[in-house]
Amino acid sequence: MATLQKSIDKRNALIKATIELVNNNGFHATPMSKIAKMAKVSPATIYLYFENKQDLVNQTYIEVKAAYTAYAFATYHLNMPVEEGFETIWKRIADFKLKDCENAMFLAQCDNTPMIDEPSRQEGIKHLEPLLELWARGKKEGIIKPISDYLLYAYAINPLSFLMMSAKRSAFTLDKTHMEEAYRAAWNSIRVIK
Repeated sequence: MATLQKSIDKRNALIKATIELVNNNGFHATPMSKIAKMAKVSPATIYLYFENKQDLVNQTYIEVKAAYTAYAFATYHLNMPVEEGFETIWKRIADFKLKDCENAMFLAQCDNTPMIDEPSRQEGIKHLEPLLELWARGKKEGIIKPISDYLLYAYAINPLSFLMMSAKRSAFTLDKTHMEEAYRAAWNSIRVIK
């Protein structure tokens, strides 16, 4: 049992080191040797858990995406009205991005790099199913604009990454008023105005 826990701890240390190094140095300036050193394991140990750097980054992405979406959808229920459901999800996403900056920054990097392969990206999208289903219901009910989910995400969710980075640099403080204004702007960008 202790051996299994040691194995889990080593794998988790590799994931944590990958996130930290990618956030600080970018994908290409994060060699496996640095990841191993930061995780306090031998470079050969990495290959017990991951095929190569691509596999390590892809698996890290999928794990972080799963944790992110589990948090985002924890208080959402399928029977919520569309606007209430969107507000619940959006505010949980905002909360995650502000409280778990390291993982949120890693996901933002992944969204803007070709380093993540397409199967891993598709796996990450599957974790967003509740949001995509909510948007589909909203489109059907005439509440959400009938546009691409990519556009909905770009206008309603992606701005949170910009706000998170601004808050991290202390350029902007996301207080309760700003958060409510940001939510209103997100909702107004995707809702059908009647």
